[in-house]
Amino acid sequence: MIEYRNLRVALLGAGSVGAQVASLLLSQKDELTARVGAGLELIGIAVRDVDAPRSVELPQHLFTTDAESLILGADIVIELIGGIEPARTLVLQALNSGADVVTANKALLATHGPELFRAAEQVGAQLDYEAAVAAAIPIIRPLHDSLAGDRVDRILGIVNGTTNFILDRMDTHGDTLESALATATELGYAEADPTADIEGYDAAQKAAILASLAFHTTVPIESVYREGITSITKEQVDAARAGGYVIKLLAICERLTDATTGEKGVSARVYPALISREHPLASVHGAHNAVFVQAAAAGDLMFYGAGAGGVQTASAVLGDLVSAARRHVVGGPGVAESTHSKLPVLDVGSVTTRYQISLQVVDQPGVLATIARLLSDGGVSVETVQQSVATAPDETPGHTVAADAPPTATLVIGTHAAPESALAATVKVLAASDVVSSVASILRVEGS
Repeated sequence: MIEYRNLRVALLGAGSVGAQVASLLLSQKDELTARVGAGLELIGIAVRDVDAPRSVELPQHLFTTDAESLILGADIVIELIGGIEPARTLVLQALNSGADVVTANKALLATHGPELFRAAEQVGAQLDYEAAVAAAIPIIRPLHDSLAGDRVDRILGIVNGTTNFILDRMDTHGDTLESALATATELGYAEADPTADIEGYDAAQKAAILASLAFHTTVPIESVYREGITSITKEQVDAARAGGYVIKLLAICERLTDATTGEKGVSARVYPALISREHPLASVHGAHNAVFVQAAAAGDLMFYGAGAGGVQTASAVLGDLVSAARRHVVGGPGVAESTHSKLPVLDVGSVTTRYQISLQVVDQPGVLATIARLLSDGGVSVETVQQSVATAPDETPGHTVAADAPPTATLVIGTHAAPESALAATVKVLAASDVVSSVASILRVEGS
């Protein structure tokens, strides 16, 4: 057997993931060589500061600040810098030089994916990104390869470990959102600035990647509807538990038909939703991730595991590295992305879903009939209604209450499936009604 030359690997970034990738690549060199059929030589690690402390000990001579020169000498470039720039410029430089690229950069792919895939296809290079969505969980390759001959209809994903940890603490320990976030920060699950996680930006980037891949079309990040978890209260979590639900931040990608126009397209959206405790995703605890896929022929599939962590993410990166290296040994151009469908991305108003609406209402005869009429006028069918015991007006210090203010009661209304646009419009009508004191909360119901 003719031995293949060593393949030169350049690493961009040596943070928590990059340092682990370098360590594993060096320590498992012989085993990786046997799997690939060629040696994998780490020729350098590009960083901003060569003297910065690292999470693992690495040979100092590998570090450089000259990323461009390092790229030009590589067969495979691993990009773990994160963010948009300089990552985009460096990845394009690598692809244009003919090198394959492995990345875990979800923000870059969600924002500039089509541009990068075109660059790879033009020169026959390959761009792999298994670690970009759910760290160690293999979801990109199953969608790209294993399910390429099937029709993926829907994806429900818990793809952000920080928010899942927070919501799980609220559900299992009775924490408030603030205290759960503080615990997540102490344990290292949340960044000092958790905005990207708790406002849903991180999950939205991953939803854009999953939808583009699953539906063979381009879903730009700007088309992903997004809500975070900052408005979720302990009372909502407690009410969900009492009703047999749990609240999860879900990334949802699905094929759908607009109920009003009949237009067929796809939807990608992120928001906190109620999901039955009998659904497999309800059992995803802590900072774990899971992706639930519904395919026409394969049926229901679930991928579960660690959604973050340096060594866990490094596992997925090395899997992509081995795949790219094998292609070099075997020969042939890289496998291009499939985006032939070019389906329209429909607005969230086209989605058909269910609501659970909590209302503070005036406790007087005829209120329930008025609420039912307003819902019916909006084309929304009521499935369940729960009413709490009436309470006296708020008389806490500093709160001004009219002398003749009537007591209020809480109505929790579960709706049948209806277009999102109709549900949203009906909630506005309810909020303006004389019999409704306030709309306490609105949560969508998913997974059924």
